[in-house]
Amino acid sequence: MYCVCLEHVELAIDKFVDEYEEAPDLVNLQTTEFSAWQPPEHCEWCGNSAKILVV
Repeated sequence: MYCVCLEHVELAIDKFVDEYEEAPDLVNLQTTEFSAWQPPEHCEWCGNSAKILVV
């Protein structure tokens, strides 16, 4: 699972496929709310706002 900015979505997809050997689901963090989990505010690879959850 990766929380990333729009710039790093492709990198996160590539890493997910390499690790799990299947295509991930992409979740827009701007329009989705979670009841028991708070997503990180920043991208895992830079300081930009996390916009996409790659699962």
